[in-house]
Amino acid sequence: MSQTVLIHATKPLLAEKAAWLATLADSRHTLAAYERDLRQFLVFLTGYNARPAELGDLADLKPAELRGFLAARRRDGAGAKTLGRGLAGIRSFIRHLEKKGLASSAGAKAMRAPRQSRSLPRPLSVLDAKAVTEDAGAFAAEPWIAARDVAVLTLLYGCGLRISEALALPGDALSEPTARSMPIAGKGGKTRLVPLLPVVLEAVAEYRRLCPYALHSNSALFRGARGGPLKPQIIQRAMARLRGGLGLPDSATPHALRHSFATHLLSAGGDLRTIQDLLGHASLSTTQNYTAVDSARLLSIYDGAHPRARRRA
Repeated sequence: MSQTVLIHATKPLLAEKAAWLATLADSRHTLAAYERDLRQFLVFLTGYNARPAELGDLADLKPAELRGFLAARRRDGAGAKTLGRGLAGIRSFIRHLEKKGLASSAGAKAMRAPRQSRSLPRPLSVLDAKAVTEDAGAFAAEPWIAARDVAVLTLLYGCGLRISEALALPGDALSEPTARSMPIAGKGGKTRLVPLLPVVLEAVAEYRRLCPYALHSNSALFRGARGGPLKPQIIQRAMARLRGGLGLPDSATPHALRHSFATHLLSAGGDLRTIQDLLGHASLSTTQNYTAVDSARLLSIYDGAHPRARRRA
């Protein structure tokens, strides 16, 4: 018995879809996601128009059609992140058609992506944060690179820096062994003062001692293997190797060390307003995200310790 094949698009449209996918330079996973998202949209258009989708349907796509598709996907359980990626894929395909004079991207551009809820920071535990900074150079090919990775990650956790702030430091930064603070230019050009722990100065001093490149005020402090400014991707890859070696979750990223800096200060009784200044947050509400993380731990302790929280046997 023959199986019915559902046709969701005409041959010319499918040919353009294949040509578009061939031009993408994303990872195999992203390509598969984009292909699936566009296929789902074409299936939606087929049901919407009661016939296989064709090139003319995308020539002047209306926001109402895109809203209908996103609503249908939301009813199927798709979240904001999935919907946003799907819309991005459709826009990319429309731009591909536009370059060939087959479509206009005006309707797709007018459509806003679904707003994603901001996830709360996911800090490391104190023990895991210490392990990361101590073992940061375990997988490095050369001693100076190992010392560099230790210094960078120690800065992120010890000073609460963003990775971009750490990598923007000039070559003469942190060269004074008795320094107790340093100015940091953060987002929007706003400068803040961050305290320096002895362990941070020691880690940077060891990196300076081993670094084969001259570190001057007009050059970057942290260097790549060939001497150029260190790129964030290198530290992110080093952190990925550490996750595997230490058995840490995927949420253990370089930025998680900044979250850990704030959360651990808060746990130890640090003042929220002071932590806001140390992080360089423009708004206290941004810093308050960390209180929700710590509150979960505090509530757990409360439930286990408070006499009135205990259930009678």
